[in-house]
Amino acid sequence: MLELGVKFLISYFIGSLMGAMIIGRLRGGIDIRTMGSGNAGGTNALRTQGFGFALGVVVIDVAKGVIGAGVVPGLELPFVATDPEISRRWLTLCCAAAAVFGHVWPVYHRFRGGKGAATLVGTFVIIAPELILPMLLVWASVLVISGYVGLATMAAAVAVPIWVAVTRLPDDQPLLIYCVVMAAYVVRWHRSNIAGMKDGTEHRNTKLMIFSSKRKAANDEQS
Repeated sequence: MLELGVKFLISYFIGSLMGAMIIGRLRGGIDIRTMGSGNAGGTNALRTQGFGFALGVVVIDVAKGVIGAGVVPGLELPFVATDPEISRRWLTLCCAAAAVFGHVWPVYHRFRGGKGAATLVGTFVIIAPELILPMLLVWASVLVISGYVGLATMAAAVAVPIWVAVTRLPDDQPLLIYCVVMAAYVVRWHRSNIAGMKDGTEHRNTKLMIFSSKRKAANDEQS
């Protein structure tokens, strides 16, 4: 259990390195948590600082998931012996989850972080890369229909365990459990987005909505 505990903490500390805060410091001390939605993630970075800033944030946040799931479980630590009783699959999934939790509750930034989506994608690059394409297809489909990034993210997160249940059971129950837990947390972390959609204050990107564009074009032709 010592190996699991130590590597879980290492992944958590890596996850706590916020891309938004790192890029913000490189850009002169910008803290996007004081701007826009107040979220330290790629979407708020894009809205408040532009594409270049947001790209740097996303690259770092995805990389944390890749390192947490792909590097940390295999580390040979001089002070921690490899525990033969711990499944390597479960160790990888626990380290992956720790990286995501670190992003949401970063110890370096008073436990005030982002919503975990980019780091979660980074973990899937390692543990199940074949899930990324269907996840992105669901995300893009919901986004162009609704215009809500938060709704698209929640829909993609919920779709993943459904896809795993259909395509990977009964062979990979640990992955299903990981996906179900992460989906539940993603929905929980988007509570403010759900509330915003209910009361009409949630930001909606109508430029990406295909049906909205068609209605606008039809109205322009009629006028």
